[in-house]
Amino acid sequence: MEPTANYQCDVLIIGSGAAGLTTALLLADHANVIVLSKGPLTEGSTFYAQGGIAAVFDESDSIESHVEDTLVAGAGLCDPAVVEYTARNARDSLQWLIDAGVGFDRVPGGSDEEPQYHLNREGGHSHRRILHAADATGRAVQTTLLDKVIEHPNIQLLERYNAVDLITGKHINKPKGCYGAYIWNRQHEQVETVAAGCVVLATGGASKVYQYTSNPDIASGDGIAMAWRAGCSVTNMEFNQFHPTCLYHPNAQSFLLTEALRGEGALLKRPDGSRFMPDFHADAELAPRDVVARAIDFEMKRLGADCMYLDISHKDKAFLLEHFPTIYQKCLSVGIDMATQPIPVVPAAHYTCGGITTGLDASTDLPRLYAVGEVAYTGLHGANRMASNSLLECLVFARAAAESIIKQRQQFTIEARLPAWDESQVGNSDEEVVIQHNWHELRLFMWDYVGIVRTTKRLERALHRIELLQREIHDYYANFRVSNNLLELRNLVQVAELIVRSAMQRKESRGLHYTLDYPDKSATPTPTRLTPQQTPAA
Repeated sequence: MEPTANYQCDVLIIGSGAAGLTTALLLADHANVIVLSKGPLTEGSTFYAQGGIAAVFDESDSIESHVEDTLVAGAGLCDPAVVEYTARNARDSLQWLIDAGVGFDRVPGGSDEEPQYHLNREGGHSHRRILHAADATGRAVQTTLLDKVIEHPNIQLLERYNAVDLITGKHINKPKGCYGAYIWNRQHEQVETVAAGCVVLATGGASKVYQYTSNPDIASGDGIAMAWRAGCSVTNMEFNQFHPTCLYHPNAQSFLLTEALRGEGALLKRPDGSRFMPDFHADAELAPRDVVARAIDFEMKRLGADCMYLDISHKDKAFLLEHFPTIYQKCLSVGIDMATQPIPVVPAAHYTCGGITTGLDASTDLPRLYAVGEVAYTGLHGANRMASNSLLECLVFARAAAESIIKQRQQFTIEARLPAWDESQVGNSDEEVVIQHNWHELRLFMWDYVGIVRTTKRLERALHRIELLQREIHDYYANFRVSNNLLELRNLVQVAELIVRSAMQRKESRGLHYTLDYPDKSATPTPTRLTPQQTPAA
């Protein structure tokens, strides 16, 4: 008889950011839920999100305008129905957060019954529609949701657990579907099992595949890789957003400088103090992120400069302290007073616009498996994500997933008898340095060959190296016990392959995918979809 799972639940949610915690709270009155957190509960992309969340709150703004701005930013590859659905559900989703206790900044003159919120404007938006909590919106959202989750009796939190792989029908001789997951207990260094009626992937993106990233270390594409191995398709993996402005300083790795700075008048300058964005786009500093990132990259390469500069020193110090306290203190901690001097900046990998293919209810190709947030491709972002639509997507599609699961929960029976993880034939690794070497090699060649500007030859070189790495990792994975670094490396290499194969299929330059071999846009663009059955094994 197969052993009983270590844990059982109606819904297993893998990921503890805005997408995972929102889904958990919306489900918890109807089902018992387990939330898996890979690291500390506050360590994720949500916690570090600075800018805010887009929704129409201003009377001069409109849902139609939000839709149009998103479609323009997505460079012809957004799904209009999904954009419309998201924009129309934005305000209700934000109100749910407000009711939960998130303290968005207000302007004087409102009341508790009719508050007036301070709205930022960011690149790509034609109106001020960004609700924010100073410059630490993600922290406010994460901590508020986490407090609610901790209090709820139907939610169990498993902290410091890696998801290893999804358990599907083929593992247990059952119909096609997802029945749980193998998880790695980092404290006890052992693989355990969770049996679940259904599983929600909310693991975030894959920007750790690049050498320079604004994301925390846990953004290693785990959900995308696991879903791919389980048979799910992925879409638009070639579109990786590089945030134009990360602080360039050896003591400030991965510190992002929010687009709201440029929304409030910050200017991008060359080392000699001259502006350059008016040379690249009519909207100058408020151009879409892909345009700004390419412009900075171009100027750095043209001038042989290590960085460009973001200057908001013309603003009053009191204004900066009120609106950007976190950034001000961070810059000050490395010797930069943004009130009197420009801030050195470089682009860095920031957001995965593609992901696991999902429907409007957040369902995937695999029955009983959902995907919410950055891990998913909904069709909202197209070829480029517009600023502050990401946390919005988490909220809107968490609600869609929860509604779908509640409707179907009676069909999601729990298969408690699951095969245990077999590590009887493996031993402990005595060469952890091999993993570290492969890790650094992967991130470096992805940055060099599959970064802001690409060519066919660069992509071919990257794929060749990925194939070699995959063979090494497969041998390593088969012979040694799992570890955090090995699991993340295995997933990152898989995601790297998907990014490269997607990029090789797109014979044009569009949005975040810019290739010197095909600099023009296609007249008939379509999303790039890969399925495990159709993709050659590397």
